[in-house]
Amino acid sequence: MPQIHKSDNGEVPTQPARTGLWTWAICVLLALAVIAVFGRTVRFEFVNLDDNKYVYENPLVAGGLTAPGVLAAFTRFHVHYWSPLTWISYLVDHQFCGMQPWGYHLDNVLLHAAAAILLFLVLRRMTGTLWPSAVAAMLFAVHPLRVESVAWVTERKDVLSGVFFMLTLGAYARYARHPFALRRYLAVAALLALGLMAKPMLVTLPFVLLLLDYWPLARVARGGSAAAAAPAGNQKTFAWLLLEKVPLLVLSVAAGVLILLATADLSLSPHASPLPWRLANMLVAYAAYLGMMVYPVGLAVLYPYAGANLPAWQIVVAAVVLAGISTGVIAGARRYPYLLVGWLWYLGMLAPVIQVWQTGLPLARADRFTYLPQIGLTILLVWAARDFCGGRRGHRWALGVGAGLLIALLGAGARLQAGYWCDSETLWRRTLACTSRNCVAHCSLGNALADRRQFAEAIAEYQQALKIHPNFDVAHNNLGAALVGCGQFAEAVLHLRKALEINPNYAEVHCNLGAALTGLGRVAEAIAEYHQMLKINPHNAPAQNNLAWIRATHPDPKVRNGVQAVTLARRAVEVSPNNLNRLDTLAAAYAESGRFAEAAQTARRALDLATQQNQPALAKDLQAQLRLYEAGTPYRESPQAPPSRIIDEHLP
Repeated sequence: MPQIHKSDNGEVPTQPARTGLWTWAICVLLALAVIAVFGRTVRFEFVNLDDNKYVYENPLVAGGLTAPGVLAAFTRFHVHYWSPLTWISYLVDHQFCGMQPWGYHLDNVLLHAAAAILLFLVLRRMTGTLWPSAVAAMLFAVHPLRVESVAWVTERKDVLSGVFFMLTLGAYARYARHPFALRRYLAVAALLALGLMAKPMLVTLPFVLLLLDYWPLARVARGGSAAAAAPAGNQKTFAWLLLEKVPLLVLSVAAGVLILLATADLSLSPHASPLPWRLANMLVAYAAYLGMMVYPVGLAVLYPYAGANLPAWQIVVAAVVLAGISTGVIAGARRYPYLLVGWLWYLGMLAPVIQVWQTGLPLARADRFTYLPQIGLTILLVWAARDFCGGRRGHRWALGVGAGLLIALLGAGARLQAGYWCDSETLWRRTLACTSRNCVAHCSLGNALADRRQFAEAIAEYQQALKIHPNFDVAHNNLGAALVGCGQFAEAVLHLRKALEINPNYAEVHCNLGAALTGLGRVAEAIAEYHQMLKINPHNAPAQNNLAWIRATHPDPKVRNGVQAVTLARRAVEVSPNNLNRLDTLAAAYAESGRFAEAAQTARRALDLATQQNQPALAKDLQAQLRLYEAGTPYRESPQAPPSRIIDEHLP
């Protein structure tokens, strides 16, 4: 028989058997709701917002689930994070579906469904109430603000850490309901550690546990009816409860140190803003997230940072709103303790991502940052609505109907919002429709267009980004790459040099500069740029591929080096085994080394893929090269021809 606890308002749950059936039904309903809202994402593509860095161009992921890969996940920083469990989850995905996006999207959906179900079970256990817990979990599951965390493959760390967050809460509730047991405490610590290894945002979790000691666990020794929920003899002084959290805080501090180490180079970003601007943005962001929760319309993947242009009236209004809510919460905390818990949960969990500490390009806010913090507000509102309706049957029915309609409306909005993540171009056009003066969105749309070889349209987007932000180093770099694609090598060099002038630590510029210099025939300078790129990042596949192409196909024998070309090309292919450009390079490298059988075999593989992907022009080139390899002749680039393979590799 399940253990029965009084609820936080003294109510005793219904009969265990009946409650158990409802519990199972609600879990199934939560899973179905998540699938209904987010299931369509399994048909979506990767997007050009970090999915390449995290998955389809990441050499760690391309290696699959191997012992060296797992070791590397734990022992190295990847994309400025130490999140080994997130990387291992990608390795598992790759093991089953390769680089097909459906598997990665499916796992995000399943993990989010698990997080929602666990949230319901944890709230049910801690508060002893069924329907408020169910409504809170459902609101968490289908709110449109969840879309970014679920539909974006890169945000696997959100949904994965969310599962461990809920498991930690559940383990802590079990620990708190019983006399002290070391094994239960160690279970809490272990789950927190796993959560931190998925995403370090869980550094605030010990603070959340302290809030739960106040309500609903009522472990704080104080007067009042709320203490009735705690088992006799299990109440502690606040000092004892704080001391109890010290080992957990040590884990959080360790994770914080790793964040500082992983992002050390980002602190050198030329885009960092003065502290007063960041504090002003913090106030507005806290208030804006409240508005987005209540009215989740016009959501975007990126909200531009206003900096000094943030209107003063917004700062004043935000300060007044936050102060007013805080005052009301404090005034009602003794009678309704969930008010204080929910509000501090929201404020505290958002603190690590509220952009006071900036790395890289500053953001005003982001939907994904609300994934766990918004639970606090949801608890506050749901339990306040329950108490407002009191025990009157008519009020309870009205509340139930209203909650059902709200959940349906939010779910429909989330499903619509998820649709904008189907591909990169759709995502960024939607972002530009919902925001203004968004240089990053223009730049990212330019990238999507350049990927489709729509260079004129891409260049227009980069130029628009530079009108908004003339010193935007990324736009200068990507405009330079697109100009390389158009054969405008001299102009490309100017923009790439400008990007390095703005940000001398911008490593990727060296790779694009190498392509532009190759187009100008300045091969020695190009090779130097590629070596500089590989010195900074030895795993950069575009630099490996392009240097290999030069070493394999350049008409000057003094430039060619077949052995080096094979080594570099094989490493590039390991990252993207089905990348036609890189397979072509590898075939040419084998031929330069005299390994014509392997060259022909690789060229045939590339030719088959080109035919499958309906790329007749590339297939024609590959057929011509295949005939050379079968005849025992290596391929040579014409000195007058533009470096097409290098151009293809260096599209932004």
